[in-house]
Amino acid sequence: MALKIPKIGLNTMLKDGYKHMQGLDEAVYRNIAATRELSQITRTSLGPNGRNKMVINHLEKLFVTNDAATIIKELEVIHPAAKLLVMASQQQEAEMGDATNFVVVFAGELLQQAEYLLKMGLVPSEIIDGYDVAAKKAFEIIQTLQVHTLENPHSKSDLISLVKPVIASKQYGYEDLLSNLVATAALEIMPKIPSQFNVDSIRVVKILGGSIHDTAVVRGMVFGREAEGVVTKANAAKIAIFTCPIDVSLTETKGTVLIHNAKEMLDFSKGEEAKLEEAIKQIADVGVSVVVTGSGIGELALHFMNRYNIMVVKVLSKFDIRRLCKVIGATALTRLGAPTPEEVGFCDIVESVEIGSDRCTVFRQENETTKTATIVLRGGTTNTIDDLERAVDDGVNVVKAAVKDGRLVAGAGACEIEIARRLTEIGERTAGLNQYSIKKFAEAFEVIPRTLAENAGLDSTEVLSRLYASHQAKNASMGVDIEGENNDILDSAKAGIYDLLASKLMAIKLATHAASTILSVDQIIMSKPAGGPKAPQQTRGEELDD
Repeated sequence: MALKIPKIGLNTMLKDGYKHMQGLDEAVYRNIAATRELSQITRTSLGPNGRNKMVINHLEKLFVTNDAATIIKELEVIHPAAKLLVMASQQQEAEMGDATNFVVVFAGELLQQAEYLLKMGLVPSEIIDGYDVAAKKAFEIIQTLQVHTLENPHSKSDLISLVKPVIASKQYGYEDLLSNLVATAALEIMPKIPSQFNVDSIRVVKILGGSIHDTAVVRGMVFGREAEGVVTKANAAKIAIFTCPIDVSLTETKGTVLIHNAKEMLDFSKGEEAKLEEAIKQIADVGVSVVVTGSGIGELALHFMNRYNIMVVKVLSKFDIRRLCKVIGATALTRLGAPTPEEVGFCDIVESVEIGSDRCTVFRQENETTKTATIVLRGGTTNTIDDLERAVDDGVNVVKAAVKDGRLVAGAGACEIEIARRLTEIGERTAGLNQYSIKKFAEAFEVIPRTLAENAGLDSTEVLSRLYASHQAKNASMGVDIEGENNDILDSAKAGIYDLLASKLMAIKLATHAASTILSVDQIIMSKPAGGPKAPQQTRGEELDD
């Protein structure tokens, strides 16, 4: 009997359950619609007047924030095209720590402009070619728009002018306070070679209560728990760090001890006590006045620590243990016993203090340059403190990027309008079909100043026309005045509103690449999700049938 060959077609070639979409209507336009929805979500959160989003994730944790990186991370986007934008913004967050919203909004606008060109009759490959040409021209233009440079990373005023606009976009109204704190913390740990600046050297500790004005910078490390014993302060402290439990040592195998009378019972426990006391006495004899443990500490061990006037601090995070070792120059020990002089760390002051209603332990360096600075954030609610932490994190990341490339461009949408104006002129002079894509690429840059104006409640059309007029008159640093003064535009460079050139360059590159990738997709082939039907949800009080 001959083998029956099924009819030719994609559905017969693949397993049952495959979905197949192709062509402009089914694949390209659908992808563009999905990315438009995502960019609209984050677009209203752009700039100092950006609105907050309330996101409740799968663990029912509440986030109230205007930080695009957090919003996108917690949304759990599953549409494949929108996911490409999410990945681009995550890469921007990893590389620069800022301008994640720019990536999503700009890529979404590029795709929206591409949709118009597709309906006009251009094919995706022609649009992608045009976008590639326009992106290269935009990179050349942005290199010429530098208005300021971070000349001295060791200058507090220079760091504040750099960090202030970044924090203002997250915490408008508190930018002076927070930028001063970030600059202070950055200077505390700034190495002699600024390009070796390490973000991990600035820690953030969040303590509920008080107001944002109670926020302070501590030279050293702060842990959100008090000392274990009765000793709560040590000056010029020698510190030993143990990752093993500080307690009576247990045998590796089970053993049986035959005890005949009460005297033998007492002698047995006394032997264990004597051995533990001897180990702690050896630690005290070396001159150690503070012991840090990464595991538990027994009641008996704590009793002997108090007797020998040793302060005990429990730090349960292995990452914090590593940081503390680096800060005080200690070596973490895996066995209980006297450390060698090389293994002992040193800190000027170790003390338990009360911040708000929380007891904390502070390791403070007073004399020498500290290797870690801690920003103690205060606020009324958990959401407030979390949002402050995101703003501080952005500020610190901008310092990291700026010490490597300190070139700054005018902010408040000035840089984008200038790129749009020059690209439009290039598009006018370009022959062939590329001119349409170049002009639309230029038009996409208008989304940033337009959004800043809309979020500030200004007439965006009027603001854009004024910006174009002033840029045509060679005022290349004119941007949107969100305060609504001076005809809604201002000189960004004079106002000290800057954007990092390297960050902007990376954002344009990632957004263009993501948009081109989405446009180049002409078919979507999806297999049936694995797994059987979902089990029926059982209501409370019901029992399963036997």
